[in-house]
Amino acid sequence: MSKKVIIVGGVAGGASAAARIRRLDENAEVVMFEKGEHISFANCGLPYYIGETIKEREKLLVQTPEAMKRRFNIDVKINSEVVSVDTERKSVKVVSKEYGEYEESYDFLVLSPGAKPIRPNIKGIDNDNIYSLRNIADTDRIKAVIDAKKSRKAVVIGGGFIGIEMAENLVERNLQVTLVEAAPHILAPFDTEMVAIAEKELAFSGVSLILNNGVKSFIDSESGVVVELNDGTKIETDMVILAIGVTPDTAFLKESGIKLGERGHILVDAHMKTSADGVLAVGDAIAVKDFVNGNEAFVPLAGPANRQGRIAADNICGISSEYKGTMGTSILKIFSLVAASTGNNERTLKRLGKEYKKAYAHPMSHASYYPGATELSIKLLYDLDGKILGAQALGYDGADKFIDVIATAIRFGAKVDDLTELELAYAPPFLSAKSPANMIGFIAQNDLRGLADLYSLDELKTLDKDDTILLDVRDELEAENGIIEGAINIPVNSLRERMNELDKAKEILVYCAVGLRGYVASRMLSQNGFKVKNLTGGYKSFMQGNYKVNEPSLENAFTNKDDIKDYSSETVEKGYENMDNSKVIELDACGLSCPGPLMKVKTAMDSLENGDVLCVKASDPGFYEDIKAWTKRTNNELLDIKKSGAIINAYIRKSNVLSHETAVTSDGGQIKTDNDGKTIVVFSGDLDKAIASFIIANGAAAMGRKVTMFFTFWGLNILRKHDKIDTKKNIVEKAFGMMMPRGSKKLTLSRMNMGGLGAKMIRAVMKNKNIQSLEDLIQAAMDNGVNIVACTMSMDVMGIKKEELLDNVNFGGVGYYLGEAEDSNVNLFV
Repeated sequence: MSKKVIIVGGVAGGASAAARIRRLDENAEVVMFEKGEHISFANCGLPYYIGETIKEREKLLVQTPEAMKRRFNIDVKINSEVVSVDTERKSVKVVSKEYGEYEESYDFLVLSPGAKPIRPNIKGIDNDNIYSLRNIADTDRIKAVIDAKKSRKAVVIGGGFIGIEMAENLVERNLQVTLVEAAPHILAPFDTEMVAIAEKELAFSGVSLILNNGVKSFIDSESGVVVELNDGTKIETDMVILAIGVTPDTAFLKESGIKLGERGHILVDAHMKTSADGVLAVGDAIAVKDFVNGNEAFVPLAGPANRQGRIAADNICGISSEYKGTMGTSILKIFSLVAASTGNNERTLKRLGKEYKKAYAHPMSHASYYPGATELSIKLLYDLDGKILGAQALGYDGADKFIDVIATAIRFGAKVDDLTELELAYAPPFLSAKSPANMIGFIAQNDLRGLADLYSLDELKTLDKDDTILLDVRDELEAENGIIEGAINIPVNSLRERMNELDKAKEILVYCAVGLRGYVASRMLSQNGFKVKNLTGGYKSFMQGNYKVNEPSLENAFTNKDDIKDYSSETVEKGYENMDNSKVIELDACGLSCPGPLMKVKTAMDSLENGDVLCVKASDPGFYEDIKAWTKRTNNELLDIKKSGAIINAYIRKSNVLSHETAVTSDGGQIKTDNDGKTIVVFSGDLDKAIASFIIANGAAAMGRKVTMFFTFWGLNILRKHDKIDTKKNIVEKAFGMMMPRGSKKLTLSRMNMGGLGAKMIRAVMKNKNIQSLEDLIQAAMDNGVNIVACTMSMDVMGIKKEELLDNVNFGGVGYYLGEAEDSNVNLFV
């Protein structure tokens, strides 16, 4: 006896179920209802049609009603919405554009209603210039506005996958794009230090990012709409794209008796069966099991929906099939960058109280000596027994391959030892002999075996300086371009001869560029009686973890983009050929990891004459900041720097300036000059030391000297505002804030404080002697042009926010301080 199957909704899950049922049962009656016009379309491709990467609209249509009828004999009814389900009578009520309202009976019912965009109750959200993107009709509306050139500016609300894809494609259509995300970071599947790579790519590509700031209201304007944010910021724009997320489209099931979750998702078992007899459900509207941790999860992805449709069809047709859970494997194009993830991220594991370990690596996408190799940044999460829990990868090539390997490993219950045994296809154009999956496996395996204890960025922020030594084992050239504050530099190649400089009573925390030399150093030290750990991912992971959108960071502490001359004119386009009759040399440093590119640049520059130009291209992401710092430190001229996808092109002219210590007179002679700047590191938060440091700074400024005061750790309290500033802080940051003095008026003396009496006495003496107060000295320093800099890393460690510090304070890292110190002949530590 034939059975009648009704399918509600098409696209991935419903269309897959319909086709599979027909392949298994030629006699079944299959009816599909779709409330829209299109039963199966490539919803993942919609942003790319708007951006005109996909040129032809027809290519978005995966299946048409006519094609489904011809090939699979399925009765497809479009513009027909199922508005209710009666599970007792086994029937559905349909409202059809063509046939009106009627009922249809079923033997089996497959629910695939999908999800709809979240549209929160925000004032002004009904403005005609606010759009969502979920289907072909939405796509047509958005593209029509852009094609008509009615929009020059757009604001995208939401930093999920759709939001990022829309931001990219709007930029491709030459719109000025601002992306607003209420959370601290975009792309929830990625952990903070990894997603910073994506945020940086967006910023490089022209997208203005606003993080940790939600929408308060939308205000009508003549040009379109004004987006008002929670902090009062107002953005005037022509159009808004809402990409806040989706919610299951299941309101029509509330009276059906089918069990729904708290958030409206349909509850199903492993066979995709609901609580109602003969009713199955698939796709974005259902709650699934997380494959890694076994808990309930909501993962709206096309791949799982397709498999669920197939499994539902199997069970309807008598084949017992089970869905074993969703891992959330996903991938995203962000301009030239690729971001991919699978399994659980660190936030999820912490929320569940799961014990885990982590490892980072930065391998090349294929053999570094073969042209075109680019760097990957990868993170692996695994439990204490070595079972793989999740992974993330970002890079310009190879991220998809790596994540697919890890996703397969997780699906089959692999451990990190298994990664070391993988035999993957190798040839120089495609992979390295040790693949990224092998490499991350080696790192995790060594960690679990106790061959190389790892420490992470989290531990770095809380280290005890009295009991530890932070050891940088990179080459001197690398360390000169930036170092983690408080570290000492002993290159790994000199470590055996210089071990006596280290204290065996202290724990040695080693780091290098990406972790490999740190591992070598840790093995060397541990076998010589030292207690040692290696920073997983090295300095590169440290830099990524400290990147802040639209704020100074250690990466740009030496120079700012504004410091670089803009040579984006015809001269640059011609590659500086014949510029000022200079010789132009090209250098390919692609495929090299730090310090390789800098070393090649230095060797090449040593062979050039003053005025010659070196055109260098490199694929190491850190080269963008490294070359700015190197040219400033070496007194060469960075003419221009450009980033095109994974490749960084820098144009450097060998400087005509003789040195920091010589200058040329008007008649061509040389005169001796000195670097007469003054730098003061203010580490202490004691009142007397603060007064002394500002007296010295003001004195030097009065003599016409350039003065930089670099405030770090306790010294930051001198710069805090006296009034309490409301900022979002975690428990540890709040505790620090309560224990530390708020501003200069709360500082105590280093000696004879006597419960605050000593501080009051010294202030009284200063007043009687007509000596400026500390507050007056601080203001005088600012008025005299003293460069007051707060250390951004120390701010992060101590939980001090930018808003808490005095106005006109600058922000930078140790690299910025070192650059200033090189231009000084006095450097004080207070």
